[in-house]
Amino acid sequence: MTTATAPTPVIVEVAINGGNPDAPRSPDEIAECAIACIEAGAAIVHNHIDLVDDDGDKVAARYCEGWDPVLARYPDALLYPTINGVGPVESRFCHIEPLAARGALRIGIVDPGSVNLGARFAYVNSGSDIEQQVALCERFGLAPSLAVFEAGFLRAARSYWRAGRLPAGAMLRFYFGGDVAEADGGFWFGLPPTEPSLDAYLAMLEGIPLPWSVAVLGGDLFASDLPALALELGGHLRVGLEDYAGPPRTNEELVAQAVALVEASGRRVATDAETAALLGLP
Repeated sequence: MTTATAPTPVIVEVAINGGNPDAPRSPDEIAECAIACIEAGAAIVHNHIDLVDDDGDKVAARYCEGWDPVLARYPDALLYPTINGVGPVESRFCHIEPLAARGALRIGIVDPGSVNLGARFAYVNSGSDIEQQVALCERFGLAPSLAVFEAGFLRAARSYWRAGRLPAGAMLRFYFGGDVAEADGGFWFGLPPTEPSLDAYLAMLEGIPLPWSVAVLGGDLFASDLPALALELGGHLRVGLEDYAGPPRTNEELVAQAVALVEASGRRVATDAETAALLGLP
């Protein structure tokens, strides 16, 4: 007799601020929002801070001002930062080691490519930059959060995986460009949030068992078919005010909408512990 396999629980990630001026910004606001989003069903919280500095200890301390209250209440919470500005790779990632040393970090950052983010700026990662990012994850046992802004990012991630070079726990974030941001000429890149776009990425990923999520930057994920497609095909969801452009919403509302879609799909939302198990985190 064959036993049916239960569907994989869905990882809901929330990116709570980014460059959004209306999003939580101070450490107290970040802590309050992160806790509320975890209680609403988010398993991973990503945030920026209001400080860019070449002193990695100072940057790490600022992150921990917002993270410590979260970890005090939810010790298994999965929190991860952004890069520290857009300078040399040593400066961009100077806070990773002190955050890992504090025990606050289990997820790392790997941006395996370069992209023109519309009229704003070119985000450049050379081959040696990517090597350094991967090495940081290897050194500190961090699960890489792999951004996919363009197809070349995915080709690089695929190449690392085939060479056995991706640290354990790697997860792909498929970032699609939203129409709202494209319309103002300020933030266009990559593929539009459509089924053919997702199909193209998944075709490139064929035979490679890396978990993946979908997000729309400069638009509304829920205005597209991507959530339903991702839930049907075994993917995960990323939401939050960093990405969102639309009528006023809160991070908690966006998480709640993601959770409702997951439950309606017949899958269920992954807890922090289940997410850590799915990614093979210690």
